Amino acid sequence: MTTSVYHYFDYKSPYAYLAQAAAWDLAERPGIDVTWVPCTLQIHKYLGEAELNEQGEDTVQTRNDHQWRRVKYSYMDCRREASRRGLIVRGPRKIFDSSISHIAFLWMQDVCDNPAQLKSFHDAVYERFWRRELDIEDAAVLTALMDELGADTPGFGEFLAGPGRAQHDALQRELEQAGVFGVPSWLVEGEVFWGLEKLPRVYEKLGLDAREAFEQFLI
Repeated sequence: MTTSVYHYFDYKSPYAYLAQAAAWDLAERPGIDVTWVPCTLQIHKYLGEAELNEQGEDTVQTRNDHQWRRVKYSYMDCRREASRRGLIVRGPRKIFDSSISHIAFLWMQDVCDNPAQLKSFHDAVYERFWRRELDIEDAAVLTALMDELGADTPGFGEFLAGPGRAQHDALQRELEQAGVFGVPSWLVEGEVFWGLEKLPRVYEKLGLDAREAFEQFLI
């Protein structure tokens, strides 16, 4: 018997980046079928707008002091945890529209016969974006990455503008109806688990040893 798990991610979320090793590990468990679903967060709705110039000054200035404290703590916390995992997290200078990269992920889901190729794309987008080496709003950059990995790219532009955008938007409505509001999240048998710290509860729900998840991914 196979249990379906839906994992929700956003390339512009550093917390989701830190959870990807755990998500891939879960997908390798016997009897567990994990589906990755892009969740394009509307960060401006709860943290305001912001864009930094080369001097690190906010050129928009709509965030209040409380929002800035939350943002600064979040990136400090993520850099601290990233260093424990050997990852690099450099805070972006603006709030990116990650929907374009998410649609690229949906394209890769459709065209990749080899799951390893999709994983390579997914991991590369995360790693390069958080090193400030990849623009997730640039379709040409994403297409170049797909070409680099040997994926089919003819037709991606049309997919991005048409059916891919429609599929992305439909997924956003579906995940909202399921109760998903943040990433990383997992949906198991209609129950939402938000945050990497909830991974042991995901394991328990699936009848797996929760201690392994805690010891491997949360310490």
